[in-house]
Amino acid sequence: MEMLTQSQVIGLATPTTAARKKEIEAKENLWSSILSEVQTQSNTKLPSNKSVLVLGDNASGKTTLIAKLQGVEDPKKGSGLEYAYIDVRDEYRDDLTRLGVWILDGDPGHNNLLKYALNELNYAHTLVILTLSMTTPWSWVEQLQHWMKILEDHIAGLKLETDVKQQCQQRLSTEWQNYCETIDDLDPGSPIKRTNRLSSVDDELDVLPLPEGILTTNLGLDVVVVVTKTDYMTTLEKELDYRDEHFDFMQQWIRRLCLMYGASLFYTSVKEDKNCDLLYKYLTHRIYGLPFRTPALVVEKDAVLIPAGWDNTKKISILYENMQSCKPDDYYNDIIAQPPSRKTVSNREIEIQTEDEQAFLARQQQLLQQGQSPARGESPLRSGQSASNSKSSPRTPVATGVQGSPKKVDGKLTPGTQSGEGVLANFFNSLLHKKSVSPGSAAAAAAAGGVTTAGLTGPLSLGPTATTTSLRITNGGQNDAVSSSDCALMRTDAALELDRLARSVKKDLDVSTTHSDC
Repeated sequence: MEMLTQSQVIGLATPTTAARKKEIEAKENLWSSILSEVQTQSNTKLPSNKSVLVLGDNASGKTTLIAKLQGVEDPKKGSGLEYAYIDVRDEYRDDLTRLGVWILDGDPGHNNLLKYALNELNYAHTLVILTLSMTTPWSWVEQLQHWMKILEDHIAGLKLETDVKQQCQQRLSTEWQNYCETIDDLDPGSPIKRTNRLSSVDDELDVLPLPEGILTTNLGLDVVVVVTKTDYMTTLEKELDYRDEHFDFMQQWIRRLCLMYGASLFYTSVKEDKNCDLLYKYLTHRIYGLPFRTPALVVEKDAVLIPAGWDNTKKISILYENMQSCKPDDYYNDIIAQPPSRKTVSNREIEIQTEDEQAFLARQQQLLQQGQSPARGESPLRSGQSASNSKSSPRTPVATGVQGSPKKVDGKLTPGTQSGEGVLANFFNSLLHKKSVSPGSAAAAAAAGGVTTAGLTGPLSLGPTATTTSLRITNGGQNDAVSSSDCALMRTDAALELDRLARSVKKDLDVSTTHSDC
């Protein structure tokens, strides 16, 4: 009985031990699953070795566009090869990384700097943005072909492994073939969706061949063509009479070129904030695999959005219906021609060239010689400059700053000296103009050198007992008659003026005598 009891006890205890072992193994499997999940999550973190290369002519809006994607309000223009970065956040994982951005100057002299932005190390991790400006639509085709040729020649010169380049080209073709606008039901930021989407691109084997005219030039790089400054369309309509068919003609041309390179197309306006946020989301989608749920937009002519893989020649042909005065195959610049005269749109300040110092001084010396002042000893009233002044303001007394102040005259000054004659001439000249005498005669008199006592002819009496009824002033062969009604007033004014002059001269002589005695 005891043995049975023990066996029974042992038999009863055995299942308990096995259950404990299973629990232990389950716990170990749980930890393993947690570790594997953490490892999977670490593998899906945003990489930090991705970059964007921005190409385009000067004044095409490259710096302003990148500043908008950065959230910078005051962009600063550089030169040569600029470097910036854009903060990228994965909202689902709460992960943050930085996307490097290289901006190449549009000057052809800086093309040699392209080797620092695109080389063998970052070739497989680079996306290219090519900017075209709506302010110069007649240059689109030329600029796009120009920069694509530069990019193609540069890639051909890189020492890339054959497998790396082929993998990049195959990835680009496969993503184009597998493009789908279907929005799945998973969380937009789910890493499961991101992983599945990327793996489905790599594992898909049974795909249809690319249609004709698509990816005829496969560079192995994602290319996004961005048309900037679309707010300028209204100016084109007003100043150059652009119509909808012109914009449709431009769009179908640029879309056909994008098909050749497998490029996406965005119309943006930083000024009006059009498609800038969508461009940021699309870049993160192409580079990091983050979701992009916006379909193609082709309704608004200034906010076009065409992802890579969506477009084809059949969809482009819809634009042909609106073209009445042109055909799709017309030469681009025959329809979109550059205007004959147009101000260049540029944000750069005009460079000012300084003049040579010696040339400047020689020119100033010549100007001084042409406008030199009269020689000493000559009466300012008898200069041509004084004559022009008397014509412009005949009633204004002659300025004393240049002609000398009466208080600083020589001690031997008498009423018969040259300065006294000038005062008398000024007095009579003002009287003639005041009494409505012919302006031409007065001006001629002033131009001839002023009226002096030597120029007075005929009986002249300035005293109160004068019986003269007329006064004639001879100057340069011209006789100006003064009516008898004005003679009395003129005699009185002249007597007062002569009396004032006599007192002034006497005062100056007294002052001069006092100084000489001292």
